[in-house]
Amino acid sequence: MKRTANPQPFEADIDDLAHDGRGVARVEGKTVFVADALPGERVKAQLVRRHRDFDEAQAGDILVASPNRVVPRCPHFGVCGGCVLQHLAPPAQIAAKQNVLAQNFARIGHVEPVRWLEPLTASVWGYRRRARLSVKHVAKKGKTLVGFRERDPRFVADLAHCDVLDPALGEKLDVLGALLNAMEGAASIPQIEFSAGDAARALVFRHLQPLSAADQDKLAAFGREHGFAILLQPGGIDSVHALWPESVALSYALPEHDLRLAFAAVGFVQVNASINQRMIDHALALLAPGPGDRVLDLFCGLGNFSLPLARRAGRVCGIEGDTGLVESARANAATNGIVNAEFHVGDLAGDVRGSAWARADWNLMLLDPPRSGAGELLKQLPGKSVQRVVYVSCHPASLARDAGTLVRQHGFKLQAAGVMDMFPHTGHVESITLFERA
Repeated sequence: MKRTANPQPFEADIDDLAHDGRGVARVEGKTVFVADALPGERVKAQLVRRHRDFDEAQAGDILVASPNRVVPRCPHFGVCGGCVLQHLAPPAQIAAKQNVLAQNFARIGHVEPVRWLEPLTASVWGYRRRARLSVKHVAKKGKTLVGFRERDPRFVADLAHCDVLDPALGEKLDVLGALLNAMEGAASIPQIEFSAGDAARALVFRHLQPLSAADQDKLAAFGREHGFAILLQPGGIDSVHALWPESVALSYALPEHDLRLAFAAVGFVQVNASINQRMIDHALALLAPGPGDRVLDLFCGLGNFSLPLARRAGRVCGIEGDTGLVESARANAATNGIVNAEFHVGDLAGDVRGSAWARADWNLMLLDPPRSGAGELLKQLPGKSVQRVVYVSCHPASLARDAGTLVRQHGFKLQAAGVMDMFPHTGHVESITLFERA
């Protein structure tokens, strides 16, 4: 239950960092989450919201600063909700994320890895090749805002540039905002999706009302001038179509595996290209497939792991719930001349025991589930023939729960775990773990 905040500032010692990047303090025996405060600091804070079991506050004066505190690079820090950890040095961000993962393993899964893997890191700037930007036309200001949501998600941050986006877009947000401001139908555009391949970049404009011919001409001209393919989305995902040029081809190479994977402008693709390449290599090194191995890749997407696995394993089967992604995976296999990988649509949150692929004999398994994890699936799989599992996670709590299931119900041992800096400067904790039969 929310309660009125106390207007009086208070001092607090910050003991930990929460999963969302806020500092954690204990004030008069009650947990307080303090935005923009870091472990080891003493801050003067202002209560923002009271709850029964915890309170929320905002740091003001930093009375004793952490040695890991740095000056945020972005002028929008503190307002924009896209990054919440720019005030923490990148190495300390990694350490904090590993601590979050370890706490979840201990508290939720009641497991501990035999060893910690070296974190996977890359450039912390200009890394986002995929983003969804919000758009808000503010008639009173005569201006159209474009950017990520503010920390208060009711509002859109007015961004002139963004240092974590691919520079092709991040350095042109002001120009994009000017384009929208000049359009008659700007008020009908709630969002823009950005996707970058190795050789092409695309912007998908969601619009709730038909756009005039003049507005479409402006969008096409913007695309030609700034090097973006322009697509329109008047309805659901199936309504996406190219405005300019007539066809849009996005893809990325995995040179270590002699692969090039195509993806849709609104389809799922890993946000951080550099970390994705390192993550694939890391997963293959942990799973260690050979010509005699049979690999089941669950939540396989467009074949991001399946196809590199197929270069080494005897047989690979990828299962995915999204029909469009399965079609992309099959097309990518054909384009790359891969004949030992098959892909099927499967409801991995339902009962899979009647499926032929679930009854087949696999000895290696890779899991890359959504934030909700693979809880229902792990009640049914893996079978006794599976000797090694690599689990790629985007949510430490669901991973910890599933780790407990693999260890206590399926007889695996958590051999290794490590974090991956897929989203620098955010509270997102991406990780990779290895399980082996005990």
